[in-house]
Amino acid sequence: MATRRGFITGASGIGTAALLGYAAAPQAAAATADGAAGAAKVSPQQAKDSLLAVNAGMRTNYAVLKAELIKHLSPVIVVQNDAKGGRFTLVTENGQESANPVSETFELAKSIAHVPLGIFSVIASYLADHIPNLPNADRIDPHDLLMVAFDDHTSTAWIPPLQAYAATLTTARQNLPDAGLPAALTTSCGNILDAALRFIETSVTTQSFDMKSFEDFSGSVYPDIRTNMEHAAQAQIKGVQDQMTAWRRKVGETGWADLYCVVISQWTTSVLNQNTIIIKDCMNPAKVATHLIDLPGLENPVDPVFTALDNLARIVQDNVAAEMVFPKDTKVADALKGKEDLLSDEILIQLGTARGVTKSAPTYNMAAGAVCPIKK
Repeated sequence: MATRRGFITGASGIGTAALLGYAAAPQAAAATADGAAGAAKVSPQQAKDSLLAVNAGMRTNYAVLKAELIKHLSPVIVVQNDAKGGRFTLVTENGQESANPVSETFELAKSIAHVPLGIFSVIASYLADHIPNLPNADRIDPHDLLMVAFDDHTSTAWIPPLQAYAATLTTARQNLPDAGLPAALTTSCGNILDAALRFIETSVTTQSFDMKSFEDFSGSVYPDIRTNMEHAAQAQIKGVQDQMTAWRRKVGETGWADLYCVVISQWTTSVLNQNTIIIKDCMNPAKVATHLIDLPGLENPVDPVFTALDNLARIVQDNVAAEMVFPKDTKVADALKGKEDLLSDEILIQLGTARGVTKSAPTYNMAAGAVCPIKK
């Protein structure tokens, strides 16, 4: 069977370009036909276009390789963070399977813990554009507050939506005993809902609120929020660890040792992401640094699995390309491998702010016999 390299090498220059999806400029074709007879005159713009065509050709070749590489990525676990604790998808050469392994306790506990944020979202734009004498006053940026408090603070337009939210909270409070939650969690949820309803009632009755009254409310339920966080974390840890253990057995030790995990998250939760923290201890420790990838974005992608695999293919092929394209400069190779732009160091040098420490190249070698620390 002919290799891709051998096939392209055996093709003509123009034929290869057409095969890969881009065409040579007419002037280049004419020059090729004339051989050494002399190049045709070209305009400056045509000359520039011919140079830019080189990069266009590279991008086409790069895309072809990436599209094919996606088909060979295995094993991979893709994690899409969501309100249920995360949707996990295992990708192997035999196909895909998905699961939401975290119990309902996670979502229920977080739902009630979010009550203060729900109220804040209704009243925030009506806050006065000044910072009162609060314990954390110096931590609130005045300009940020000015942008958030964009409505007239004397308006009472916040009352109807706040009353509508209160109706939702009231129904939840009435039904809380029948939700089947652990006793401690039932108590904490009840405390949060009761305090929220009191704050809303007082605010609506007096037709006023301010940052202090809201912080008095939110601060009073903080211990209960911590209780909810504790139960949510316990549910997530157990669910994720159990799922990872089951998939490790299915994949086998050899495959699991080379496992890639791609965690898709929003930027606001991309550092110390909850699933990343748990998954880290379930992978081969020799490869966590290079095979556990946080992929932050602005919104959840339409097809999270394809998005993860598409980005992972780019990462994997750049890892190999880095050492082969820049064999004499590991610093630049590291930039191609990682999150840095290839020009970053050169720009720092020219700006006079070059880094004093050169990163060592990440390793992709694994000690023989290394295995995932999860117990069978």
